[in-house]
Amino acid sequence: MSQQANRAARAALVLAAVAAVVAIALPAAASVDAGAAFATLKSLEGHWTGTAAGHPGGDVVYEVVSGGNTVMERMFPGSDNEMISMYYLEGDDLVMVHYCESGNQPKMELTSSQGGVLTFDFIGGSNLDPAKDSHIHGARIRLAEDGSLQETWIGWDGGEKQGEMVMELTRGAE
Repeated sequence: MSQQANRAARAALVLAAVAAVVAIALPAAASVDAGAAFATLKSLEGHWTGTAAGHPGGDVVYEVVSGGNTVMERMFPGSDNEMISMYYLEGDDLVMVHYCESGNQPKMELTSSQGGVLTFDFIGGSNLDPAKDSHIHGARIRLAEDGSLQETWIGWDGGEKQGEMVMELTRGAE
């Protein structure tokens, strides 16, 4: 075998090895237990109260609806700032549609469920252009060991992150 053919064969082997490692690693890194995360959301059912910067009060109500197939989250119920998020399984994915007070409906998908934190990232939506319009682009929900709940909502405008609204919540009276 010539030197050139030998180098080409080695390069092909290296590329095949790298492709095999990537093929094995990607599904493992990307896998999320959507069913377990959905069960966690169902366990939040009830009234939560706390603080949210820039908003009056911080009440949130979680309700399991539609025969147990959807979790409805009502933020700031009864106020002019009331918003609803609907969480449901779509095939093997856990998705959320956030019905925002601003009139848009960003859709997010669970991308991580590690360390007690559910992380949702933007995958589309209606009534918005993500490259220019203000919208919620991601969310994190963390249920702490002490039973408290922290929600972080990530706002975007002009195609860039603009800030976060953090809600610190505890389970309220039913």
